Amino acid sequence: MSDLNLDPTQLDRYSRHIIMEDLGPDGQKALLDASVLVVGAGGLGSPVIQYLAAAGVGRVGIADADAVERSNLQRQIVHADADVGRPKVESAAEFVADLNPDVTVDPHEVRVTADNVEAFIADYDFVVDASDNFETRFLINDACTLAGQPFSHGAIYRFEGQVTTFAQRADSPCYRCLFPEAPPAGEIPDCSEAGVLGVLPGTVGCIQATETVKWILEDAGLADESELLDGRLLFYDAMAMDFEEVPIQPNPDCPVCGDDPAIDSVAEVEYVETCAIGAD
Repeated sequence: MSDLNLDPTQLDRYSRHIIMEDLGPDGQKALLDASVLVVGAGGLGSPVIQYLAAAGVGRVGIADADAVERSNLQRQIVHADADVGRPKVESAAEFVADLNPDVTVDPHEVRVTADNVEAFIADYDFVVDASDNFETRFLINDACTLAGQPFSHGAIYRFEGQVTTFAQRADSPCYRCLFPEAPPAGEIPDCSEAGVLGVLPGTVGCIQATETVKWILEDAGLADESELLDGRLLFYDAMAMDFEEVPIQPNPDCPVCGDDPAIDSVAEVEYVETCAIGAD
């Protein structure tokens, strides 16, 4: 524990971690030394940011180009009514500062694009896809898979959610193994059209935060790698209060991680509509 160099306030703050046999002082040190990029500070990003900060993840990057709207507040819990009109990264960073001064926040008030995604992910140990659109999901998948960068994926729709982890092991699938391309534009309405149960992203985002913490501990040699959701997609139906697990197999024909990949760079894909290779 002496290697941690924690002051009395920090020893008190993280005491419930430090006394855990499977986490302990080494696990807390791994969390404090870790860096995580959260793409999206909305419904999913809010609980992810909140719990990573509470756990003492030392550096959290938050990428989001949007401003807080009053309609966000029903589910985006790191923002308050007084934050309406402020950049989401600004109010989220302030929330973290109030919650845990140990955490350094990198606010990125930009949209993640093919031009900047590689630089973003290279600066962090782990990425959390908390975005709300297919273009960003496919972009994050392609960039992380090509770079060997582990990441968590989450998505929500009305009363349902899904979450998985792509750990970039030798036998790991990627998002395109499951969904080779996005559905046609307009086929799946967003939450402004279809609505979303306010507490739903809390459940899914908490699972993403849990997977992130577990990956950090695994990377530090403190957790069993079989416990991650790598190769498993977890579906959640809030109305039925039901969880269903679906295996994801690596697809040998996957254009990103298959035997003969067609995508060598995110520059080869136009991330609009179906995010297909060579899209016009």
